[in-house]
Amino acid sequence: MEIFKYMKEYDYEQLVFCQDEASGLKAIIAIHDTTLGPALGGTRMWSYDTEEEAIEDALRLAKGMTYKSAAAGLGLGGGKAVIIGDAKKDKNEEMFRAFGRYIQGLNGRYITAEDVGTTVHDMDTIHEETDYVTGISPAFGSSGDPSPVTAYGIYRGMQAAAMEAYGSPSLEGKVIAIQGVGNVSYNLCKHLHEAGAQLIVTDINKESVARAVEDFGAKAVEPDEIYSVDCDIYSPCALGATINDDTIPQLKAKVIAGAANNQLKEERHGDQIHEMGIVYAPDYVINAGGVINVADELYGYNQERAMKKVAGLYDNVMEVFDIARRDNIPTYKAADRMAEERIEKRRKTQSKFLQNGHNILSRR
Repeated sequence: MEIFKYMKEYDYEQLVFCQDEASGLKAIIAIHDTTLGPALGGTRMWSYDTEEEAIEDALRLAKGMTYKSAAAGLGLGGGKAVIIGDAKKDKNEEMFRAFGRYIQGLNGRYITAEDVGTTVHDMDTIHEETDYVTGISPAFGSSGDPSPVTAYGIYRGMQAAAMEAYGSPSLEGKVIAIQGVGNVSYNLCKHLHEAGAQLIVTDINKESVARAVEDFGAKAVEPDEIYSVDCDIYSPCALGATINDDTIPQLKAKVIAGAANNQLKEERHGDQIHEMGIVYAPDYVINAGGVINVADELYGYNQERAMKKVAGLYDNVMEVFDIARRDNIPTYKAADRMAEERIEKRRKTQSKFLQNGHNILSRR
């Protein structure tokens, strides 16, 4: 992998390699873009087969966070960190303390959070060495479990998608097929049930399904059946890539709106559902409630303020639909364009400000 060539091609700002022999720390911090503000993104701990694979993952995820934060209207850029190792066997306190010191050394250019393979406890340990961390324990001023907030954002985005598809944001009477009933989607089910929707659910965890059936009167189906059920909205809330060659021909829903990341297996699948007239709420726009919530911790967490921002995801999703119509493009491309336009607007403002400052100094 030609690192500098790759960074130049996709406009990355910084790649930091961190190692601490005593604790066994081997970490990579990727900062994609800080035009809108400091780079926010979680730390993932994973047993990568090669160092190159770890670098590629960090870079890919960092760019995704730039777009997610920009689309959410946050004053934050995109970054991500990966720690190479087995999260079940290789963790120790000194590893995360050492990593915290590396984050501190970046002087606020990168702010970390919990991700795959890391926990709130790990974030608390990092917090012993730096303030540039979110998702810590409530005792330290954290927002706690982000699942209910993320679910509310999905609900608001789903209302926007219903408005686009059916001419009304009301979900009353709508049949909604939910794939996966984890923490986020259980809370989503609660909102939908209270709104008068009819739920069809599936999950490989039978206890989760039984809970949704009992609490919300949901109908249960087998995992492979969820794609072909008669429904108004398909809500992928588990694995990614469930919109693919096998599932698209089965879909009867007019709307796709859910919590899962990377819902399109390939970009061409976004083109395909667009041609079919299916309204798709792009995943990183609709599921941004979690990052909005942890970002609020940077100002001293205020739940009311955070929830108000998350409610605004309705408007963000509607803006994606407006751009898609304006430019005659699929919504997955419109989401990228919305994020890019917001970044470019800030970049031009900064350039103008710097130029004005230079002119003032030149006249002295």
